Amino acid sequence: MTDTTATTTTASTRPALPDHLSVDPRSPHHVAAVFEHDIGIRLNDKERVDVEEYCISEGWVKVPAGKTRDRKGQPLLMKVKGKVEAFYK
Repeated sequence: MTDTTATTTTASTRPALPDHLSVDPRSPHHVAAVFEHDIGIRLNDKERVDVEEYCISEGWVKVPAGKTRDRKGQPLLMKVKGKVEAFYK
């Protein structure tokens, strides 16, 4: 019975996707309730799986710049601009 209840999750039980969202829990743009569900990001009509942060209204995503790290050990992020769409999978 748990399988049928998991597949009948409606969109009304999911929180609305914010305009600006970050994966980093230290960020003020991190919303933990959104990450309880699978989300996807499209940039210029192509789905990206390496997005760390996005802003729909400004039209950019931040993705890791290779294996480069900053002095605190966090990946350096590169801003890529384009048409951004966020959706639940």
